[in-house]
Amino acid sequence: MIVEINKVVIMAKIPSLERKLIKSELKQRSEEGCDTHEISERVTNALMKKDNNEELHELYEELMALPIDKAFPYIEPSSLEEIKVERPDGKRDLELKWDKDRIYEQILGAWLGRAAGCLLGKPVEGWPKARIDKYLKDKKIEILDDYLPFDEKILPGVHKVSTKGNINFMPRDDDMDYVIIGLLALENRGIKTSPRTIAHTWVDRLPFNLVYTAEECAYRNFANSIWPPMSATYRNPFREWIGAQIRADIFGYVTPGLPEIGAKLAFNDASISHDKNGIYGEMFVAAMLSAAFKLESVKDIINAGLSEIPKNCRLSEAVRDTMHWCETLPSWELVWEKINESVGHYHGVHTINNAALIVMGLYFGENDFEKGIVCTVRGGWDTDCTGATVGSILGLRLGAKNLPSKWISPLNDRLKSVVRDENDNKISDLAKRTLAVAETILEQKDHQASGLKEKNTTSVNASFGTWELETGWGHQILCFEKGEIDFLNDGYDPYPIVSSSYNNPELKFSFSIDKGGWDFEIDFEGTIDGDELEGVFHMMDTPVKGHKISK
Repeated sequence: MIVEINKVVIMAKIPSLERKLIKSELKQRSEEGCDTHEISERVTNALMKKDNNEELHELYEELMALPIDKAFPYIEPSSLEEIKVERPDGKRDLELKWDKDRIYEQILGAWLGRAAGCLLGKPVEGWPKARIDKYLKDKKIEILDDYLPFDEKILPGVHKVSTKGNINFMPRDDDMDYVIIGLLALENRGIKTSPRTIAHTWVDRLPFNLVYTAEECAYRNFANSIWPPMSATYRNPFREWIGAQIRADIFGYVTPGLPEIGAKLAFNDASISHDKNGIYGEMFVAAMLSAAFKLESVKDIINAGLSEIPKNCRLSEAVRDTMHWCETLPSWELVWEKINESVGHYHGVHTINNAALIVMGLYFGENDFEKGIVCTVRGGWDTDCTGATVGSILGLRLGAKNLPSKWISPLNDRLKSVVRDENDNKISDLAKRTLAVAETILEQKDHQASGLKEKNTTSVNASFGTWELETGWGHQILCFEKGEIDFLNDGYDPYPIVSSSYNNPELKFSFSIDKGGWDFEIDFEGTIDGDELEGVFHMMDTPVKGHKISK
């Protein structure tokens, strides 16, 4: 970069992404089952040098190319098809009887419970258990039965609105932002919500400076035209951290009794920023929430979540271990000790260790909402995230009317957010919108089931004919024989189709636009039904409808 100051040209040295991220990547690759001992020394030596961006780039590429050690005991794929192969048996459709009033109560309970659990954990986010214990002891709190008190000498002033006696609404938190972001994407596309739909919703509605770790990496990749699935792994060493897991809830809320569909929608969301256990965490939580509309037992709900992720992955192992400890040990404190011994080596915002705390909170809070969120938050690590998830599942299971008033009333049915045009919402209104999406997805699911053909991947060629399109960008002619799309009213020559695929009934194609130096690629995602076509152009999710005009 060249900066001119008073006509003096200064060369500004810009450190590489690799310098910033490679140490975290070393840890990530080791946890994934790679032998990093040899390359680790070379990375350490390279980091001691200055102005060696190219060397660090080459080392990062070498690190990413390391094979998984043959002795690694886990099978951890990242594609949906491979995940389905590795998952255990389970019931994918719980055949829930649709009761609109009851389901609304559960959805509202989930939103409220999530907010309450998040709010409880917010002031002590990232604290270890010992520090939380000391804070309570210093405040002479033997039993935590309300929101945390504020201490201006210890807690940042920004957290005052999240403490006892100072709560008038649910303040902004990314754990709640992402539920709204997911809702917006689902309102747009329903069951057809894709990774690209989610990615473009982020870009359109979510400020870049308020996303973190894996989400920051993915968002940076979007800005550089690196889209899913590559956006999840390119220079993103945080791809197994908790960021995807905290985005799961909305996909469970809109799929009552349909854990497989909830998990699939969660996969589409997670895969834009995460892989392996990062993806599984979101699928696991979404499936649990879907199942909680029907199942009573917490054990059954957790098993429903496990049925949608690989049975031989690190996350499944941690969940099963935690379930065993919860069933055999008399207190959550003893369970926490086992969790800490087993998976406490992971980063404090990793998916696996925090998921174990969630399972602990669900077991001990099965019949006690307060105990569930309190013991989860007191376990430490990513407290606002784990408290939110436990509160969400227990709140859904119990329903809004059965949640303790002291946890819910201070919220005043109000939620703040940084999501564009969604900065201040009634929680009850968000629940109503969620119910409307759930109804839509049920209709779409039934429609798909009635007319679904076996999928066969087909190359798109001249046999797909010529289509007349009406879009938010005007009138086009799509011709697969010529391999081009013609915007009839823009004054430019037709644009070439650069890629295409058909997986009945799903059609995808991309075309390149070059308007005198204004060069970018547009993606289409949609479906074909006979001679009718429907979908969207990305970016900006521009709606597309069309019909075939020649074979």
